[in-house]
Amino acid sequence: MKSLQNSEKKTSMVLLTVLASMLCTITLWAQKPEHPKIVLITLDGFRWQELFTGADPLLIGNEDYVKDTKGLKAQFWRNTAEERREALMPFIWDVVVKTGQIHGNRSKGSKVNLTNQLWFSYPGYNEILTGKADDIRINSNDKIDNPNITILERANKSLKYNGKVVAFGSWDVFPFIVNEDRSGVPVNAGFKNATGPDLSEREIFLNELQAQVPSPWSSVRLDAFTHHYALETMNKKHPELVFIAYGETDDFAHDGDYEAYLESAHNTDALIRELWDFTQEDPFYKDQTVFLITTDHGRGTSPLKTWKGHGEKVKGAGEVWLVAFGNGIAPFGETGTPEQLYSDQIAPTIMQWLELEIDKKQMPATALELQQK
Repeated sequence: MKSLQNSEKKTSMVLLTVLASMLCTITLWAQKPEHPKIVLITLDGFRWQELFTGADPLLIGNEDYVKDTKGLKAQFWRNTAEERREALMPFIWDVVVKTGQIHGNRSKGSKVNLTNQLWFSYPGYNEILTGKADDIRINSNDKIDNPNITILERANKSLKYNGKVVAFGSWDVFPFIVNEDRSGVPVNAGFKNATGPDLSEREIFLNELQAQVPSPWSSVRLDAFTHHYALETMNKKHPELVFIAYGETDDFAHDGDYEAYLESAHNTDALIRELWDFTQEDPFYKDQTVFLITTDHGRGTSPLKTWKGHGEKVKGAGEVWLVAFGNGIAPFGETGTPEQLYSDQIAPTIMQWLELEIDKKQMPATALELQQK
């Protein structure tokens, strides 16, 4: 009898230890960063289909869109959707899925949509950055200063984050989307070089290299330059709200080059891993940083050729996705239950995390519930 009582006591102690451990884990996840740092990233026009199922079986072997079908299949084709997406974006599906959240797999009922009805870049970025669609005034990709106020501007004009906000983009329209002159937010985009009196050796090298490496497009530079300008600024100046807009996926898709589209997505996944690794090694960012990743619009699927394009007449071009990970983000992984999220929720979510006042008239959407309570 005494032996049985001792056994029961030991079992109770083990259970209490396990419960205490679980409570500590929850407390750690729920702990709010003292000074939250946020990295907002976009992959221009990257479809949810590739994010969640990898290489498209109707496109990877299609010689209209792929020059080396054999080589591309060797690189990215696998028997199952789970294997294909992991081959395409290993950081997202090896690391982020275990530590963060991935929304937008419509085959599982998780939906993320634009609220603007135009479904191309400027309206998409305006919605993400301001928290409200504006189909009346933002109805083209023309280089016009955004009349709406972005969260970057709101943060930069606050006492708490003034001078701590930066933006980087591959597309040369971003200085206008952010309204660089009015907002005071420095925007390195298009083919702009790093500027200032205190350029690092790396920035000087990037400036020289950018002039020597031609881009396939007249208005979009290669993403490697956008990435490394951003990374160097984070290393040197430690901004607290960073916006990075990669652009290659959209332009390669418009070119009808599915091979380059996949390779660019794969490369961007590696660039995001590098950014994350940097923040986990740098004392300023470590355990204080949240990553939000999304896209400005989707692309078509049917008929097949509409994968190259988007816009209000392209079915499915308003379907997007959202990835979140980092300090305080609940590690729910891939959403497998029905839900409906919208791109206009991103801005109020970031404002809430930064503890900045939200004007419901300017930003009416409800913030996303991504963090542990």
